[in-house]
Amino acid sequence: MPATQKTATKKSSAPARRSASRDAVSLLKADHKAVKALFKDYQVLVEADAAANRRQQLAQRICAMLTVHATIEEELFYPPARAALGEDADLVDEADVEHASAKQLIAEINSSSSNDPHYDARVKVLGEYINHHVKEEEGEMFAKLKKTDLDLVALGEALSQRKLALMKEHALPIDAPSRATAKAKASKKAAA
Repeated sequence: MPATQKTATKKSSAPARRSASRDAVSLLKADHKAVKALFKDYQVLVEADAAANRRQQLAQRICAMLTVHATIEEELFYPPARAALGEDADLVDEADVEHASAKQLIAEINSSSSNDPHYDARVKVLGEYINHHVKEEEGEMFAKLKKTDLDLVALGEALSQRKLALMKEHALPIDAPSRATAKAKASKKAAA
């Protein structure tokens, strides 16, 4: 496991954090943003009454990405976060419980057919769980961690390496944008 203590002061480490490919918080926030876009894509498919197999493929991708994300958080991020947060370590406990709930829904989605009458509802509720989880992580945990001595750059490097290995294991595309993200970029180019 990488070192988890900053060697520089808070003020002088900020530029290093920005110049690094991604610190831990930036990497996790990027994952949050990517999966949020995929949930939006899923809703577009539901509203368009898209074929069940298209919805299922996207739901499986969402579930695989969430599984990768939860794994890197649980294996590499939460242990040092718990230690660094001290009396606020209950935020990590809450995140663990939220992960357990999400994993249950992921298992239900992965074991059911998109023709199941509750399939779309499960994906929607999973998205709602994830939105709640993200708000707490980004609004509370990440903000508090940035004020600690946790070396977020080194931790980000470890998370990135583990994430890459897990994405390959789950046959996920590396940094492929969602359709919603691609459409947004195309709209910005057209408007420019």
